[in-house]
Amino acid sequence: MKKVLETFRPGSIHMVGDGFHVRNLFPSNALGEAISPFLLLDYAGPSYYPPAEPPRGVGEHPHRGFETVTIVYQGSVAHRDSAGNAGVIGPGDVQWMTAASGVVHEELHERRFAQAGGTLQMVQLWVNLPARHKMSPPKYQEIVRARIPEVTLAAGAGTVRVIAGSFQGVRGPAATFTPLNVWDLRLAGGGGAEFDVPDGHNSAAIVLEGRAAAGSSELGDAEMALFDREGTRLRLDALQDTKLLLLTGEPLGEPVVAHGPFVMNTGEEIYRAIKDYQSGRMGRLA
Repeated sequence: MKKVLETFRPGSIHMVGDGFHVRNLFPSNALGEAISPFLLLDYAGPSYYPPAEPPRGVGEHPHRGFETVTIVYQGSVAHRDSAGNAGVIGPGDVQWMTAASGVVHEELHERRFAQAGGTLQMVQLWVNLPARHKMSPPKYQEIVRARIPEVTLAAGAGTVRVIAGSFQGVRGPAATFTPLNVWDLRLAGGGGAEFDVPDGHNSAAIVLEGRAAAGSSELGDAEMALFDREGTRLRLDALQDTKLLLLTGEPLGEPVVAHGPFVMNTGEEIYRAIKDYQSGRMGRLA
């Protein structure tokens, strides 16, 4: 059984743009290689936003060298990027954007949601790309709720939505560059389950709502357990009805140099990313 190395509360609570009130679990807790290939996890909400025009959110900004994964639980978010992709993700949907060599995009409350007002709850996860793929062409995966398979756990313990990787032989729809799992869990209060995970993966369980136990550690809303790499099984017990994310990933073991929206392997590559953005090589939004 994998051991819990440490538990974490949000290291930062702040606004992203004017539309996303987030609790950040990493990188604000300085986990570095211990959470690789994952780079960032912002838990937005649940927060109520009154009606607004124009829509709140984050305007035009660039990314290079990694992927952004947005999982919406409540509300509706619109996306548009310089590669010509656009879409709306609502409850249960996932947007998996591979910035790679560079893309400029915006993320806003969807217009009808903004006009009516409502509660927004979502997670944004950043996934690092290995050096050999950082300058690949950008890619966009719009994964609607109906495409995400759901596995029922034994003894009524709950359910697992398989967004990426595989669980009990069921594969998720997201295509990834390195081996990783993103599982969206619902555990029934008073129950628990064991999860088979790859030996050598970095693994973390993040409670979004409810209360759960990982070993002798209890986790509440926006709290995370980081597990040892050794072992192929971990256990989670729900002290009440609980919504969680379970992440596992093969660590990259490569240098990470980050500057705002750019994550590369060297300072020189960061300098080039800044110049490419400033010169318009990453594109612009019309």
